[in-house]
Amino acid sequence: MKTANLPSLRVDPRLRQAAEDVLREGESLSSFVEESVRANVERRQSQRDFIERGLASRDKAAAAGSYIDAADVVAGLEERLAARRQGGKPR
Repeated sequence: MKTANLPSLRVDPRLRQAAEDVLREGESLSSFVEESVRANVERRQSQRDFIERGLASRDKAAAAGSYIDAADVVAGLEERLAARRQGGKPR
């Protein structure tokens, strides 16, 4: 596969110095930037996938009639917490 270039970017000299200061032995600034871009791409893909799964789950639960509104869940948790703080047993 043919390689491609990322666009060059201008950064504050302090940011560049901070990046250079954390380089490991034998690591180049270019490899550090590539690793950072890869990590952020993976993180954003994971976030997107997580949101998509959550929305699909919400839709499936709503369609099945087993959907519980978030406000009801939070209210129930608050009741349990209040009971626990008062030394009682949660419902």
